[in-house]
Amino acid sequence: MTPQHPQIPQHTIENWQRIVNLIARLADVPASLVMRTNAQDHAVFVASRTEAHPYDPGLRFALNDRLYCSSVLSDGALAVEDAARDPRWADNDDLKYGMSFYLGYALHWPDGSVFGTICVLDTHRNPKALLFREGLQEFSRVIESDLRLLVEVDRRAALERELQTTLDQLESRVKRRTTDLEEANAALRVLLANIETARREYDANILRQIRGLAIPLMVKLRARLGRDAASAMYLNMLEDNLKSLTASMSGELTRAFEALTPAEQEIAQMIMRGQTTKDIARTLSRETSTIEFHRNNIRKKMGLCKSGRSLRSALRAAR
Repeated sequence: MTPQHPQIPQHTIENWQRIVNLIARLADVPASLVMRTNAQDHAVFVASRTEAHPYDPGLRFALNDRLYCSSVLSDGALAVEDAARDPRWADNDDLKYGMSFYLGYALHWPDGSVFGTICVLDTHRNPKALLFREGLQEFSRVIESDLRLLVEVDRRAALERELQTTLDQLESRVKRRTTDLEEANAALRVLLANIETARREYDANILRQIRGLAIPLMVKLRARLGRDAASAMYLNMLEDNLKSLTASMSGELTRAFEALTPAEQEIAQMIMRGQTTKDIARTLSRETSTIEFHRNNIRKKMGLCKSGRSLRSALRAAR
């Protein structure tokens, strides 16, 4: 499989044009070329802008044993001082253009694959060009350095495109997730609203039953108790509690009662009804000191110590 290489941009071609023009002047040759190879096709890529040479950019050659550059591509370098006197090159393809002198080096991509050649040609033996051999090799390294740079730029551009694609995919995924979450939140809000509606309907049903069933029975029970003060007190407390339920007791009082013991809850309800310590002690058949002990505990749990506020007013305010 042929490796994929980046295109040569125009600014690089312009740089190479200046290089081959300089080489032609320094080596005193009519033709300085950068050739590009593609399979068996070998074409002029950049040619020096000098007079009296036939190598226009785009001129193509088929690689064969009679072509100077063919030997360069296999051996890496070639110098032919006079092809007309060299049996190997006496019938080479460039002699038809009168080019009997050749000096060239191979050019490679960073992965080692062939790019082409850089070379100089002349119509006669050129001692000055031979002395410029090392200079031509240095220019070949400059061009290969440009090829490495182009590959690196292309690699980074490919990475940036890949990164952008990944970012676009992540952004799309985030948008989908956001939409999913918004839909889930909307569904949850609907569910919570339905639960709240169901709870209210349930509470309303309980309240209707308390008002319609429990409270009328308590009225009848009170009539049967007669003068039993203690029983009447408990009945009144029960009725007050049921009324508190039907009036939706505040969360503050509910939290306050959660911190109290059953005995303290019982005493707190009697205090809310205006019962004194003696009244409570008589109803519960307890000593007044015991009732005072529970009152103090209730004050501590409700944070009323040293407040100067009465326990009854605090309890009623929390209703």
